[in-house]
Amino acid sequence: MTDKNRVIIFDTTLRDGEQSPGASMTLEEKIRVADALEELGVDVIEAGFAIASNGDFEAVNEIAKRLKNTSVCSLARASRKDIDRAWEALRPAVRPRIHTFISTSPLHMRAKLQMTPEEVLEAIADSVSYARNLCEDVEWSCEDGTRTEPDFLYKAVEIAIKAGATTINVPDTVGYTTPEEYKVMIQNIIKNVPNSDKAIFSTHCHNDLGLAVANSIAAVQGGARQIECTINGIGERAGNAALEEIVMAFRTRNDMLPYTTGVVTENITRTSHLVSSVTGLAVQNNKAIVGANAFAHESGIHQDGMLKDAGTYEIMTPESVGLKKSSLVMGKHSGRHAFREKLKDLGYELADNEFMRAFTEFKDLADRKKTVYDEDIISIVDDNLRDNDRMKITGWKFVCEKGKANSAELELEIDGETKTVFSEGNGPVDAAFKALRSLVGGEPHLQLYQVHAVTRGTDAQAEVTVRLEEDGKTVNGHAAHTDTLVASAKAYVNALNKLLVKREKTAPEEMSA
Repeated sequence: MTDKNRVIIFDTTLRDGEQSPGASMTLEEKIRVADALEELGVDVIEAGFAIASNGDFEAVNEIAKRLKNTSVCSLARASRKDIDRAWEALRPAVRPRIHTFISTSPLHMRAKLQMTPEEVLEAIADSVSYARNLCEDVEWSCEDGTRTEPDFLYKAVEIAIKAGATTINVPDTVGYTTPEEYKVMIQNIIKNVPNSDKAIFSTHCHNDLGLAVANSIAAVQGGARQIECTINGIGERAGNAALEEIVMAFRTRNDMLPYTTGVVTENITRTSHLVSSVTGLAVQNNKAIVGANAFAHESGIHQDGMLKDAGTYEIMTPESVGLKKSSLVMGKHSGRHAFREKLKDLGYELADNEFMRAFTEFKDLADRKKTVYDEDIISIVDDNLRDNDRMKITGWKFVCEKGKANSAELELEIDGETKTVFSEGNGPVDAAFKALRSLVGGEPHLQLYQVHAVTRGTDAQAEVTVRLEEDGKTVNGHAAHTDTLVASAKAYVNALNKLLVKREKTAPEEMSA
């Protein structure tokens, strides 16, 4: 990099983000997210953990074939088998990167790896040099780096760079550190490692104490020039550093944080909506940058100030993150051209068949609602882009009548064939879930059933989120419809489709980094 203040944005939504409980994505969903991340302008996409499953390998491989500008990365443990699998998946990439890691804290070495410090140092040298012989761009991470003894950490980093690592990542794996501590740690590594000038230093912060973004920024102030982060801050436990918060902090407070990125901030809101939709992880209303209330003002004092000068209470504009207020109101008389223009305003470019499916559903919705809001259209598009799901609901009948058994009869298309299922239950939702559960066998347990209105009014679409758990694996399902019962059934089917994908995965040990 020629600009010493240019920060590389390494997005791990598809790897660490997918490790969020319930956030499993299909291949098609991962490709959509990868395309959006490339359009967003991130520098590196960690597309998965190639050895974790055939599904992860396929996702990394397909994304590697597809992306033209962004580096594609796969995670690999410090083993030649992992590294070979990662390289096999990454080979088609224009800019491939192998990211290998091993734990370095005394606790992890003793309790998890059951290796001596000397054995860990040998593994670092072997794994990094092996990866470098395959790929020019190699990143090495010291898992649980912030709880690693300084002198041992300096030695490990020196060995990794000597073996060929071009990026050194120092993860705060358990979200333990604080900003000043992390900043000094990065400064000391750069100062005490003789060959530190030959690598770029990176952060990877978890949010267990709510400090992931602050820690990431502090590390940059200490000399790091790559930040590993995720859209909406999703990730294991309390999540990762949120990409949108970091990037907008640099843009908004460039006087104090004179750093730049390649992110096109106007694409942030669109990408946030996409990730929320495909993972089923809703963004909290008061979430910074992308929450529904981020640019909302209800207090009379605030509203008065906003009317006089928006700068009184807004430190950035909604437009700077891609939040647009369109004057194009949609209704049942709106035609194809107006609908296509609305989609462009919302950041969607659909193929002809996808557009016609979405337009047909829009017209159906417009017949039932006086006004169709942007949020309604986003829900329609997100639902229709799931055209590769194995199971889809094509018809329904619900019975809820006093004195009679509540029941649900559902017609589905499953792998191209039509099938009907029926069940009675304690209410039509319970009946629908029982009927659908019979299709997949096993014992998926309902952990969460949540309903909220997409927009205002009694004719608003109901947006339903369902979370299922089976054998320690969780998946989220998400759907919207003007009929709450239909939305519930569709959300459950969406969760079942993801559960079928999840069943194929057998995650290896030491998956976090």
